[in-house]
Amino acid sequence: MSTYSWNCRGLGTPWATQFLKESVLQKQPKFIFLSETLCKSDIVEKVRVVLKYEGALAVDSQGHTGGLALFWRNNSDLRVLSYSKNHIDVMVDIQGWHTYRMTCLYGEPDRTRRRETWDLIRMLNNQVNLPWVLIGDFNNILSQEDKKGGRLYPSWLIQGFQRTLEDCDLNNLELNGYKYTWERGRDTTEMIEVRLDRAVASHSFLHIFTEVKLINLGISTSDHSPIYLEPIHQSSRNFIKRFKFENAWLREPMCKEIVRDVWRDQSDKSFYDKIGTCSEVLSRWGEEFTGSFKKRIRECKTVMQSLKGRRDADSKRLYSHNSKELTEIYSQQEVFWRQRCKQLWLREGDQNSKFFYASTKARRKINHIDVLFDKNDCMTGWENGL
Repeated sequence: MSTYSWNCRGLGTPWATQFLKESVLQKQPKFIFLSETLCKSDIVEKVRVVLKYEGALAVDSQGHTGGLALFWRNNSDLRVLSYSKNHIDVMVDIQGWHTYRMTCLYGEPDRTRRRETWDLIRMLNNQVNLPWVLIGDFNNILSQEDKKGGRLYPSWLIQGFQRTLEDCDLNNLELNGYKYTWERGRDTTEMIEVRLDRAVASHSFLHIFTEVKLINLGISTSDHSPIYLEPIHQSSRNFIKRFKFENAWLREPMCKEIVRDVWRDQSDKSFYDKIGTCSEVLSRWGEEFTGSFKKRIRECKTVMQSLKGRRDADSKRLYSHNSKELTEIYSQQEVFWRQRCKQLWLREGDQNSKFFYASTKARRKINHIDVLFDKNDCMTGWENGL
């Protein structure tokens, strides 16, 4: 039921395929939608085999632009309704779930042709009467708050997109995680961030799937970050929150100090009590540390902007200090989102990942010896002398 959507900006590159493979290994989505694949159907078919999905539909790129691909895990779960260079429309019918309609959308990148995307949404709205969700790169925003940096977004584009969703009775889904999904000019004063990727749903869809989560997965090999749509069963509300160590904490000296202080203060406690107390303290501190990336980045940039152009030694020293701190925050933020994607998990030391444990268990199973042949070529097991 879960859907992974990503503007990959070229599927034929080894790093894009590897990143997709690692993301899919972690999230295990039922469906994967890729836009701007910049390739033909033969490349899409090779990726399908690598991902071990049963079905795939490819819309070939036109020259060096465009291209769509949709992968599904089981052929029985999906029926294709229509497709074009800007959309793939399917009916999803999974046993135990309500039947619904999903449209994977790639909005016209040319602003002068954006009305074609709006007309496409209106046309699709009149075709099949099912609970409906649309997901993908809409290449449009709903308000100026969806954009950071650069000039203001043209108001006629915002209003046109808003009217389209109103006419089709579609609701914008809240994005969990980082607010923006596309960036340009990172680590420069001209950096621009925009939320171009999103999901919208009809009232009937939200009535059936009362809890639906849309997550920005953060890190990516493209200038777009992937988004992940997951309707949540009612029964999954009650869960036990477990402590998880953040790799980004290792880049902050305070983390080591916290562990040392807890260990010293709890010297008369058992090992397990120390671990429990340490996890509680780290959780409280880490929630503020990893949840304030945006605030810390804004503060550094504000200071640097105020010092820009000053020539005295103190200003230069303070500017340099904030510049280094900004670089470190970006580095911490990247590690934070990499851990969630489990990308480069071993390099970052993520030895608590499910992938690590799955690999270890598989290796143990392969290496396990049940029987051996003795010197008389008789089969010997653990019960009879091995």
